[in-house]
Amino acid sequence: MQRILANGIESLEAALRTRLNTEESREWIREQSRPFRELMSYYRCALMEVETKFRVLNEELSLEGEANPIDAIESRLKTPESILEKVDRKGIEFSVEAIEEHIDDIAGIRVICSFESDVYLIAESLLRQTDVQLIERIDYIANPKPSGYRSLHLVIAIPIFLYDEKKIMKVEVQLRTMAMDMWASLEHKIAYKKTQPSDPEAMRNNLLECAELSARIDKLMSEARSMAG
Repeated sequence: MQRILANGIESLEAALRTRLNTEESREWIREQSRPFRELMSYYRCALMEVETKFRVLNEELSLEGEANPIDAIESRLKTPESILEKVDRKGIEFSVEAIEEHIDDIAGIRVICSFESDVYLIAESLLRQTDVQLIERIDYIANPKPSGYRSLHLVIAIPIFLYDEKKIMKVEVQLRTMAMDMWASLEHKIAYKKTQPSDPEAMRNNLLECAELSARIDKLMSEARSMAG
């Protein structure tokens, strides 16, 4: 972990130098590098806590006769460059305290489920836990984005227990089916290529049609599951 944290702060310093002059970046690094390291470490601990919660839920539900509802769990921390871009975009104060208060998705977990009903089952099971506080819920499954993107987004706050204190940390959770994840992954690769599309409107229409097909797949698979008993 120390190597990872060291790499993280080196990335932060490089990102800072692209935005600030040398003296400004040196001053920020001198004052904030240790608090930034600590903050990233706390977010890593929060990710471990939430990932463990999902693994326990998956194990329990499989013991109750249900097939494992969770197919995969992926976690990530925003890169220093991405954090700085969001600081610029949101116009927040350039400090560790402001970053922690105003940016909700520094720590993120993606949970891939087999069926749409499993997404809601896992989400509600998580939110019933007494140490989990719901900050925000956005249901892009019930109300997809204009692009066709579907997923259930939660921002939660959970406690992490350190050597001599308890801290409350925020984690963004995305829950989706395998079909939703396939579409989102491919859409990201296509839509965020460095080259401009030859026909942007046709590309958007194709992606939207694929999103509708993935939604149809989820519906048909859920129906097949019900028929199987």
